[in-house]
Amino acid sequence: MSTSTFRTAVVRAPGEPDSIEIIDVPVVEPGPGEVRVEIAAAPVNPVDLGVAGGFFHALGLINQPEHTGLGWDFAGTVVATGPGVDLPVGTRVAGLVVGFDRDFGTYAEQLVASASDLAVVPDGLDLIAASTVPLNGLAAAQIVDLLGDPRADGNRLLVTGAAGAVGGYVVSLGQERGWEVTGLARAADEEFVRGLGADFTTHAEPGWDAVADGAALQERGLALVRDGGAFVGVRPNAAPAAERRITVATVVAHPDGPRLGDLLDRTASGELPARVHAVVSLDQVADAHRTVAKGGVRGRYVLTP
Repeated sequence: MSTSTFRTAVVRAPGEPDSIEIIDVPVVEPGPGEVRVEIAAAPVNPVDLGVAGGFFHALGLINQPEHTGLGWDFAGTVVATGPGVDLPVGTRVAGLVVGFDRDFGTYAEQLVASASDLAVVPDGLDLIAASTVPLNGLAAAQIVDLLGDPRADGNRLLVTGAAGAVGGYVVSLGQERGWEVTGLARAADEEFVRGLGADFTTHAEPGWDAVADGAALQERGLALVRDGGAFVGVRPNAAPAAERRITVATVVAHPDGPRLGDLLDRTASGELPARVHAVVSLDQVADAHRTVAKGGVRGRYVLTP
């Protein structure tokens, strides 16, 4: 690439994976409190499939006149810093870019981001693995925050989609918070879920004190919560209607540099799982989207520029 432009993946007219285009855009220098990162790795997340396919356009959450950027989390190396930033050039970092209606994303060679939103990647963790932590790890940590501490009248937490990217983190972090966690997943995922220290089931009956709905079961997940219990969903645009005195909340993942730093440290130490399914080049983004859309992939597809 030239020094004046870089490549980034966008969608002009959403639709099939082949609607994703890779275009050249001008390099932007970081402003106060910002850094420019040379991206080493960017995972493909289900939300990206929704953006590329037009789901969020249809909801009115995207109204970009030119194009919409793809990609939410990343890891890479700081190559330029703006005023007031104490991260040296050459620092390995990971981070999260949020919001649907934006003209850039992490499926790119470079990115300008707020330094306070980033976390330093520990030496023992490679950038491919580190890139998979920000979106799903922070979403899970924030789900557990919404659940709060176990209730005096019951601490049984069911995590749906317990072998998924968000669910797997919730299983681990929920136990730390004091919940007695059971993971709901397919039979093939039993070893993974039990390996995280949780109980396991392929079929859940109603009556749980709380449900963290990593599988986006929505109303079916809410039906598993006992009267007066708690439900936390993963679809902020579509929270199920509260009923039976159940507390209903949905997570909207947001950047949190210090929290991300802790999650990365614990991933490096092996406390939290780093799950990479495959590493492919940015030019193979449409193929990666097609494969992820088929379902059943455990771990992330990670794009490298």
